[in-house]
Amino acid sequence: MENGATGANQPDLTGQVLFYKRPEPLSLERHRALGVKQIPAPFAFLKGAHAVPITVSEFGLVATCFPIIFVGQEKTPVAVMGIRQNENEYVDAAGNPDPDVYLPAFARRYPFVFASDQQSDRLLLCIDRDAPMISDQPDLPLFEGDEPSKFTQDAIEFCKEFERQRRATVEFVELLDKAGLLESKSVSFTPRDAAGNPMPAQKIADYFAVSEEGLNNMPAAQFEDIRATGAVAAVYAHLVSLMNWQRVIQRTMRRLSAQQPGN
Repeated sequence: MENGATGANQPDLTGQVLFYKRPEPLSLERHRALGVKQIPAPFAFLKGAHAVPITVSEFGLVATCFPIIFVGQEKTPVAVMGIRQNENEYVDAAGNPDPDVYLPAFARRYPFVFASDQQSDRLLLCIDRDAPMISDQPDLPLFEGDEPSKFTQDAIEFCKEFERQRRATVEFVELLDKAGLLESKSVSFTPRDAAGNPMPAQKIADYFAVSEEGLNNMPAAQFEDIRATGAVAAVYAHLVSLMNWQRVIQRTMRRLSAQQPGN
């Protein structure tokens, strides 16, 4: 069951989520005086994220900006925002994202998140208590009187929709995997020295991607089954997105070149 504000009893939460340092179930007793204040660079936490999870409903928008790849044992789809660990090429030194690129919902829901309550098998709305925008002098309070504020209610709805899309994404990945469409791939780039000479190639990532050959050779009836789920558009968005690898690599090369002495 999906819940919003919780009572005084604190459940045992399970799982860890990228970006969240100290998630706490939202509670009138504990958080009555808190809210969100406007701060400079609220998405600065993205600066150390070179890949951000996305949902299948976002594939079309993400494909206009970043490569979409599938990673890990669960083959989670992510938007690639940098080619080196902990370096995001789309967030500047001040922590501001490039205004011309799409920000995944995974990041936009922060500092709210649903967490699992192991005791009752339900989802609870949490806030990251260590988030820099959480304050006891808020611009937007979490509660109005004894009830969640309009701001909090909107956050609950956003997180509920995100959870629905997350589950749909799990089903989407399972569909591709069952059809044998996901294959292992890798991507590399060739750096150049100060004189412009090519250096040994460096691997960026090993990942999973949809096999174009497998897609093209799929029996018509099986392809129709996938098409009937509405998944084909996302598959093609993913394939088109892989052309963005060069875009991310070039951003990295420009940044590293600008950091060299004399530039």
